[in-house]
Amino acid sequence: MKKDIRSTILKKRNSMPLSEVIEKSKRIKERVFHMGEYKEAKTILLYVSYDNEVCTHEMIKESLTMKKQVFVPKTDLNNRTIICSSLTSWDNLIPGAYTILEPRQECVNEVPLESIDLMIIPGVAFDRHGNRIGHGMGYYDRLLEKKMRTHCLGLAFEIQIVKNIPTEKHDVKVEKIVTEERIITCY
Repeated sequence: MKKDIRSTILKKRNSMPLSEVIEKSKRIKERVFHMGEYKEAKTILLYVSYDNEVCTHEMIKESLTMKKQVFVPKTDLNNRTIICSSLTSWDNLIPGAYTILEPRQECVNEVPLESIDLMIIPGVAFDRHGNRIGHGMGYYDRLLEKKMRTHCLGLAFEIQIVKNIPTEKHDVKVEKIVTEERIITCY
C-alpha cells in the first residue's frame, strides 16, 4: 500500500514543471516564515531539497541571513542515519549521498538533537493525521524517533496530501504540514 502511494505521488510530483515547483515553494516558504514555530525558533533543522521536492534552498539561505542557527542533514550510509550538522554558509554544501547537497566532510559539525527548536522535514506523501511516507529508507523515521521537545513540520505540495497512510510501529508523525494552500494542524 505504501509502495503504491509512494509511486503515484512521485509520478505526480515529478511531472510538475520547475516553474510550478519554484512558485509553490515560495508560497510555502512565506507560510513557514509567518508561523510562530519558525519565528520563535533559534535553531532549525532544514532538509536540503532535491528532485522536485518543496524547494528549501531559499529558505536555508534566508534563515542564515536572519541569524537563525541552521542545521542540515548529513547522511551516514554505514549506520543508515542522519547526522545533524550546523551550516554557516551555503557554499559548504556539495553533492553527497543520493546526490543530495550535504556539508563537505571538513565542514561537518554534529549537533545534539536536543539543541534543535524546529525540524522541517520532507516526505513523499502526508495525511491529515501527520503520518508520512518517505522514500522508504527510514532515515527520517530513525531521526524523528529520537526527537525531544522539538516542533516538527512537514513540507508538501497539495498533490502530496492523501486521505490515509497506513502506519507501522516505527512511524513518527509531524505536528503540522505546510502546503502552498494551507497549514494543516495534524490530529
